[in-house]
Amino acid sequence: MPRTLADTSNLTGRSRPGGRLLRPRTTAQVQRIVRLANLRGWTVNPVSTGLNYGYGGASPARTTDIQLDLRRMTAIRNAAAISRANPVAVIEPGVTQQALYAWLQQHHPDLAFNVTGSARETSIIGNALDRGVGYFGPRREDLFGLEIVTGTGELLRTGFRRLGEESPLAHSHPYGLGPILDGLFFQGNFGIVTSACFRLVPRRPVAVAITLGLRAGASLASFIDRLAELKREAVMDSVTHIGNRARSHASLMYGITTYLEQQCGRTPAAAASEAREALAIVAQGEWTGLGAVTGTKAQVKANLAELRARLGDLATVRVLTEERLALGYRVMHALRFLRKARANAAAIAALRPLHVLALGQPTDAAIDNLSWRYGQPGLPATRLDATRCGLLFINPALPMDGALVAALVRELEDLARPFELYMTINIETATSLVAVINLLFDRSKPAETAAAQRKADALHAHLRSHGLEVYRARADMMAAIVDPADPYWQAVAAIKRALDPNAVIAPGRYGV
Repeated sequence: MPRTLADTSNLTGRSRPGGRLLRPRTTAQVQRIVRLANLRGWTVNPVSTGLNYGYGGASPARTTDIQLDLRRMTAIRNAAAISRANPVAVIEPGVTQQALYAWLQQHHPDLAFNVTGSARETSIIGNALDRGVGYFGPRREDLFGLEIVTGTGELLRTGFRRLGEESPLAHSHPYGLGPILDGLFFQGNFGIVTSACFRLVPRRPVAVAITLGLRAGASLASFIDRLAELKREAVMDSVTHIGNRARSHASLMYGITTYLEQQCGRTPAAAASEAREALAIVAQGEWTGLGAVTGTKAQVKANLAELRARLGDLATVRVLTEERLALGYRVMHALRFLRKARANAAAIAALRPLHVLALGQPTDAAIDNLSWRYGQPGLPATRLDATRCGLLFINPALPMDGALVAALVRELEDLARPFELYMTINIETATSLVAVINLLFDRSKPAETAAAQRKADALHAHLRSHGLEVYRARADMMAAIVDPADPYWQAVAAIKRALDPNAVIAPGRYGV
C-alpha cells in the first residue's frame, strides 16, 4: 500500500486521521479495496473531492485506516446519449460542477443543471448525497439510479439500472420496481456510490435573475410568507436565497475592493472606505434575496409583474440579466473618475459572478471572498483549507412559518455574540425552508477557534430545544445527532449490519 497519509485538516478546526490515501479510477478498483478492507479489518473513509467546506472537509467522523479519494473517477458515462430529449448525465464522483458545466457548454449549451454556491470544483454526487441545496432546488431530487459498492464489496444498482445499462429504462425512469433503495445512500454509510444518474435541465427561452432588497428588517416574517406563496404558485420557480447583511456584504466585498484597487488605483484603505457606497447600492437592507424567474417571454413578463405587485411594498425588486449588467458596467466604468459612477461600477463588478448562480452557472466567488478576507487573495478555491479561515455550519431545517423563523433568527443572533452569524434563509420547496448559517473565525488563533466551536455547539443545542434539527451535519457533530437508544437510529444500525456487516465504510457517519 502507498504510504501517503491523507491530509484531513479543514475549516472547522476539528479533524480525525483518514489513514493512507488511495485514489481509485474505476468501480472495480473500489470493489477490490473494500474486499481487502474486510479481510484486513480496515475501515475506509470515502470522499469525492474533499471540498465539503464548513462540514468537515475530508475528515472522517471517526479515525479510519484508508482515505478513499474518488476524484479520479471523472467519467460522464453516457456522454454520447445526452440530449435535450434525454437530459440525464450518468456521472462519477469526481465529476465537478465546473467539469459538467464546461462539457455542457461545449456539447449541449441548451442544457443546464442545479448548481450550488460552493466552489466550482466540488463534486456533484458528493454534494447531492449530503443533501446540498442548489439554486433550482434540493439536489437530493436530482440524483437517482445509483451504482453502489456495498460494505462487502458487492455491486448494487438501484431503480431500473439493475436491469443493466443497456435497458431503455436504466437512465430514464427514476423509481424502478419495488422498494426505492436510493434514499438509503443519502447521508448514509452503507456503501460507496461510484456513479449515479443526474438530472439536467433544458434551458428555458427566457431566464432572469432577481434581487430582492428588503427595506425593513422588521418585515422579514411577512417577506418569507409572501415568498412562500410565490413558490407554491410557481411564480418564483427557483430556490430563493435570502441573505442577511453580514452574508450579503461578505459575498460582495472581495469583488468590490478588487475592482476599486485594480481598475481605479485605490489604496486598500481608500477601497475599503468607498466599498461602503457600493454595498449600499446592491445590499443596503438587512436582508437581500436572490432567485430566478424563467419561462417564455410572456410567462416571465407576467411573473415579474406578479412579483412586483406582491412584494413591492416590502422590497426593492431588481431584474438582472448579463446584457443589462454588461451595459451598466461599460457606462459606469467609463465614468469611474466620478465617485458615484465608480461605486456603481464596483457594485456591478462584484455582482456579475454571483447572479449567474441563479441561472445555472457555477462560480468560485463565495470562496474567493473567504480567501481574500483571510489574507490570501487569488488563492485557488480548492486551497481554502490552506488559509486561516475558520468556518462552521449550523444549518437547520425549518417550517414554512415566517414568524417562527424571524423570531428564531433573533434568538440565534443573540446567542452567537460576540460572533456574527452569516445567514441565508432558503425557500427550498413549496413546504419547507432551510437556513444556511455559519460562524467565521481565525483558525490560526486557538482560543478563537475553541470559542467558535463552543458557540456552534450552543447554537445546535438551542435549535434542538425548539424541536428543530439540522438538515445536514458536520463530521464532528455525528455523536451529537445519533442517539443509539432512538428506534430510528436502531433501524439505521440494522440496515448497516445487513449491507456493511464489518462496519468498513465511514464508521460513525450518520449512524451508530
